[in-house]
Formats: sequence, C-alpha cells, structure tokens
Amino acid sequence: MKLGFIGTGNMAGAIMGGIIKKGIFKPEEIIGSDIFEPGRERAKAEYGINVTADNKEVVESSEIVVLSVKPQFYASTIAEIKDSVKEGQIIITIAPGKTLEWLGEQFGKAVKIIRTMPNTPAMVGEGMTAACPNEHVTEEELKYAVSILSAFGKVEVVPERLMDVVVSTSGSSPAYVFMFIEAMADAAVADGMPRAQAYKFAAQAVYGSAKMVLETGKHPGELKDMVCSPGGTTIEAVRVLENMGFRSAVIEAMKACAEISKNM
Repeated sequence: MKLGFIGTGNMAGAIMGGIIKKGIFKPEEIIGSDIFEPGRERAKAEYGINVTADNKEVVESSEIVVLSVKPQFYASTIAEIKDSVKEGQIIITIAPGKTLEWLGEQFGKAVKIIRTMPNTPAMVGEGMTAACPNEHVTEEELKYAVSILSAFGKVEVVPERLMDVVVSTSGSSPAYVFMFIEAMADAAVADGMPRAQAYKFAAQAVYGSAKMVLETGKHPGELKDMVCSPGGTTIEAVRVLENMGFRSAVIEAMKACAEISKNM
C-alpha cells in the first residue's frame, strides 16, 4: 500500500474519493485506520480501501500518511506513531493551528511534513487546498504531494504565515456560503417559491457567480457593477446589504476565525 489515512472521517473520505476517481491510487493501494469501527467500515464499503484499527499498521504500510484526525487528537496520535515513521516517508497534515514547528517537536526527529488546509467542497471535486512543506521536503516530493491534493480540487503552495488566513478564507468559509444560500432560499420561500426550488436557484447563482470570478479574471467589484443598473432592483438590494453591515460582518467573522486558528 502506498497511501495511508489515520482517521477516515468526511474530509479523509473526500480526499480518498477524489484520488481514486482520478486514478492516482487504486483502492487496494490505500489503507485507513479509525478507532471508530463503523467509520472505517463505511470507508471500506464506500471506497473499497483496506482498513484497520491500528494506526501503526497504516504508517508501516504507506509511503505517504495523511493525519486526518481532529486537531485535539494530533499530539496523542503522533506520540503513538512517531517511532514507526520511516526515513523518506511523507506526512500530510490537515489540522488548523498545528504549525510545522509544533509538528516537528511532536515527532522529535527529522520528518518530511507537508501542512495543508483543504475544505469540504473536496467532496464534490471542487476543493481549495493550501500546502506548506517543511525544510525536509524536496521540490520533487512537494510536486508529487500537490499532484495528489489536486485530485479533489485546486492547490496553492503558500508560506506558513498565511495558513491561518487560509483557514478563514477557504477552510471555514463553506459554512458562511451555506448560510448565505440558506438565507437567500428563506427569502425566496417567504415570497412564495417552493423550498427545493429556492435552494436550487440560490445555490446555482452562487456557483455561477464564483465561476465568473475565476474564469473572467474580472474584479468582483466590476462584476457586481455589471449587474447593478441605475435605479434598478439589484442596486437597491446592495444598498440594503451595505446598510446592514454585510461586508463588515464577513470581514469580522473571518478575522475571528483566523484568530481562533492561531491559538489552537
């Protein structure tokens, strides 16, 4: 086996699914461990991977290991596996707040570590992942890791000082977007649109708008201005959003998110 996951939750599943779909690894080349038996059995049934309850078995069987447990379990998990980590093995982390320096201290030896921050749209192949390697990772190894991470969306290599900003900008932001879609749908329902149809209209509008930003290369403000006719409906909606502090609320929420990430 070449690729191992310690933890088989939603994010691990999203990564596995993308990797298998793109043919980067076959299911039989992947192993996942989870102390929660229903979780690992679900991963086995859904993706056809090998599973185990033993974290050390994952490390001993894999070239690359993804630590996909919750941040609060990182210290105990690393303490359990650190003696099994081999020279040349790559460890990929996906926990906010766990710096390369902290991770290195936990392993207590020279280990190739790539700190990443993916997000849940990876589940539909539209993830956004930031990656930051430590000094032991070669350019070739980083390139290989990026090719794996690209299986479920876009990847950018960033300096570590930006990782907490990444958490607020893409790691946590799907929650903000889902709230926005839900609010738009609630308003549509209040005006008489059936609930399922309201979600479809709102979600497609967000998806299409995001695609316009990415594919046209135009500034979001310019794209907004294109929709706002003088004296029209859209500029009136924008006026109300500005009056209610829409942009300020988003900025303050993201700054609070980044601050929590720094102190995890």
